[in-house]
Amino acid sequence: MSELETYIQSYFGIEQKEMATIAALFKPEDLKKGDYYLKTGKLCNKLSFIKSGLLRIYVKDENKEVTQWISTAGYFVTDLSSLVFQNPARWTIQALSDVELYTISRNDYNRIGKLIPDWHQLEKLFIAKCFTMLEDRIFSHLSMSAEERYAFFFEHNKELFNQVPLQYIASMLGMTPETFSRIRKKTIR
Repeated sequence: MSELETYIQSYFGIEQKEMATIAALFKPEDLKKGDYYLKTGKLCNKLSFIKSGLLRIYVKDENKEVTQWISTAGYFVTDLSSLVFQNPARWTIQALSDVELYTISRNDYNRIGKLIPDWHQLEKLFIAKCFTMLEDRIFSHLSMSAEERYAFFFEHNKELFNQVPLQYIASMLGMTPETFSRIRKKTIR
């Protein structure tokens, strides 16, 4: 069973036949470090499950880059608004390492409802999980101090601190690199 099938089975609890039908629509895709999965302003016509590697989701304006998230193995990645509503992508998604993906095209994703009778209920659970993760991030930004956000993120993502430029993590946590460095020095002592 692939990582994708294991995830689908554990999260959705669907039957083997339905899982195999969904998994068969995902095709292997590889990105080299530095390659782009998606660029701001383009249409996103795919959804991918990360088998291995790291992807940075960010936006760039004339003054700075803001990292929205670092996606790791075991998670899905896309620009959901672009995928679902065909809006130009807000985010640029770039490989921070070599990345192995399982990717489904927008057309195949839209066909799942015809292939799997319970798909709309399963999709609702998937979207709800994505929304809940977003709510958790917003809640932490509104209710936690910078030190608390750092501590929580570090506790749950220690491996990223050795794999990702720290300014990306600082940006993702809503901190300047200087604030991040100051907090980091306090916690290392």
